[in-house]
Amino acid sequence: MSHERARWMPWLMAGAVSVTALNVAIWLAGAAPTRVGALALAGAFASPYGAAQTLAKATPLMLTGASVAFALRAGLFNVGAEGQVAMGVLAAAWLGPKIPASWPWPLGVLLVGCACALAGAALGGLAGWLKAKRNAHEVLTTLMLNGLAAVLTTWLYGGPMRLGAQVHTAQVSVGARLPTLDRWLNSLHGSALSLAVILALCAPWVAHAYLQRTTGGLRIRALGASPTAARALGISVAATQTRTMAISGALAGLCGVHYVLGFKGYAEDGLGAGVGFAGIAVAMLGAQTPWGIVAAALFFGALAQGGLSVNAVVPSDTLALVQSVVLVSVGAVVGRDLARRKA
Repeated sequence: MSHERARWMPWLMAGAVSVTALNVAIWLAGAAPTRVGALALAGAFASPYGAAQTLAKATPLMLTGASVAFALRAGLFNVGAEGQVAMGVLAAAWLGPKIPASWPWPLGVLLVGCACALAGAALGGLAGWLKAKRNAHEVLTTLMLNGLAAVLTTWLYGGPMRLGAQVHTAQVSVGARLPTLDRWLNSLHGSALSLAVILALCAPWVAHAYLQRTTGGLRIRALGASPTAARALGISVAATQTRTMAISGALAGLCGVHYVLGFKGYAEDGLGAGVGFAGIAVAMLGAQTPWGIVAAALFFGALAQGGLSVNAVVPSDTLALVQSVVLVSVGAVVGRDLARRKA
C-alpha cells in the first residue's frame, strides 16, 4: 500500500497544483471558478455536438499521447511528435488524392493510413538511429527534426502541392475519405468527429499490448528499466532505441488519418500544429497508461471545446494556461523518474 501511495502521490500533487493554478487564473480574470467550470462543462458535454467536438479534439491527442508514452517506456523522451504529425499529414495529403475514386473507402483509408504511419516512423526512426549510432540526445534531434518538418511542409503547401489560388492542397479522393459520424447521426451535424476516433481509442491499448505481450516489448521495457542490465542480457540497445522511436513516430504520424482523411479532406500550413507538444502533457498526466492517456486526452479536449463557451466571461487563454501548468508540474515528476532509471 505504501509503495502504491508513494507512486501516485507525485501525480496527485501535480494535479492539485494544476487545478489550483487554473482557479487562481480564473479568479484574477474577475470571474467565479465555479461559474466558469459549469460553462466549460456545458460547452464540452451538455449537447451531442459539444461532446462530439470534445472527442474530435481529443482524437489526435490520444495518438500523440500514446506516441510519447511509448518512447518513455524505453527511457526516451520523444519531443518530436509535432514533426511526426506533420509528416503524417503530408503523407496523407500526397497520397490521398491519388487513390482511385472507385475504391471502397476502407481500402483507401488503410493504404493512406499505412503511409501516414511510415512517414512518422521515418522521422522518429531517424532520431532513434542518431541516438543509437551517434549518441545524439533524442530531445535535441527531435526538436531539430520538428523544425525541418515545419520548413518542408510550409514550402510544399505553399508551392508544389498548392491547389491553384487556394491555400491548401488537392482534395482527398472519395476512395480515401473517412466518414464523419454526422453521416449517421443528424445531431452531430457539422462536427469534425470521424471514425478516426476508433483508431485513436485503440492506439494506446495496442501499444500497451505490444509492450506487455511481445518479445520486442520486453526488450523496450528492459531498456527503460536499465540500459546497462539490458545490454548485459544481450539486448541490442541500438536496435531497440531505433525501433522504439520508429514506432513512437508511427503512432504520431497516424494523426494524418484524422486531420486529412476525416476532418479537412486536404492539408494546409499549420494543420495539426500543437498536438505533438500537447501529447507530452497527455502522456505525462495519463501516467503512460492506456486509460490515463484516453482520460487525459478527453480532459484537454474538453478544455479546448469548453474554452469556446467561456470567451464572454474570461479570456480563452485562461483555460489554455492549465496545459502549460500540467506540462511543467507533471514534467517534473517524469523527469525525476527518468533520472532514477538512468542512475
